[in-house]
Amino acid sequence: MPDFFTSLISNMPTSMAAFSVSTAIVALAEMGDKTQLLALLLAARFRKPLPIILAILAATLINHGLSAVLGQFITRMVDPTVMMWILAAGFIGMAIWMLIPDELDDETENINKWQRYGVFGATFVLFFLAEIGDKTQIATVALAARFDSIFWVTAGTTLGMLLANVPAVFIGDKLAHKLPIALIHKISAFIFLAIGIFTIVQHYFF
Repeated sequence: MPDFFTSLISNMPTSMAAFSVSTAIVALAEMGDKTQLLALLLAARFRKPLPIILAILAATLINHGLSAVLGQFITRMVDPTVMMWILAAGFIGMAIWMLIPDELDDETENINKWQRYGVFGATFVLFFLAEIGDKTQIATVALAARFDSIFWVTAGTTLGMLLANVPAVFIGDKLAHKLPIALIHKISAFIFLAIGIFTIVQHYFF
């Protein structure tokens, strides 16, 4: 299976690989993540899907755009061989992290604090802050460094976030409770592991 995955990536155009892999990884990683739990909470609290979705889009574009810039900047500053080992270790570490379930702290006080700025403002601030240091943000940094692409990685990770969160905002807990989150996280962990291994293989054999 890893051989099929690595062959698939290596045969794709770089832009398509960056976009499709980023979309798939973040969509899977976001399932059951604390930011998706936050989206569910905000949807239940405000019951206004459109401004919540627009705020998630805006917060993700800014957060992941900056993360992608950081990822590409790192590739310019670090020796390629050292960067390869950092990326490989990062992706393998993400694979392990994916198997640890997320929990969302009680956000009632924070929602009350920011809701005076409206549904869009509250969602934007809370979602942006929740993404800092989150799995999907770290994945965006690593993906941008791996594929050396700011635009396609940001586009892919943003689409992945929307694919995971838009249904949650509209359908809510009924959808979330029926999804096989543990299996989804295992699939995501496998993809991270495969990319980590492929990063090493590509450096030495391609």
